[in-house]
Amino acid sequence: MVKKTLVLGASLKPQRYSNFAINRLIDSGHEVVAFGLREGEVGGINIDTNLMPYQEIHTVTLYLNPSRQKPFYDYVIALQPRRIIFNPGTENPEFQNILKQHNIYFEEACTLVLLSTNQY
Repeated sequence: MVKKTLVLGASLKPQRYSNFAINRLIDSGHEVVAFGLREGEVGGINIDTNLMPYQEIHTVTLYLNPSRQKPFYDYVIALQPRRIIFNPGTENPEFQNILKQHNIYFEEACTLVLLSTNQY
């Protein structure tokens, strides 16, 4: 099943986990959209620097530390994703409580591990 995924905190730097994740998601056949601080392209995917009104987002995978997530709370909730993945280092009890209030499923996991073990 293709799961349209927003990589929030995408980086152009090839050594960053968000960059790895974009490429692995593409390789696994998922549709990918990405938001980051710098415009560019990773694996043929444009990184948006403006928050876009993406439609039918299944998963938001976070690559922002908790202190950088707060400005995105309302945006992520408005996308009505089916799942949020808090990758290692992004765990955020405040945001998780807000997601619970909006009945949005979340998990603390690693997107790369989920993909490599066919659990994505």
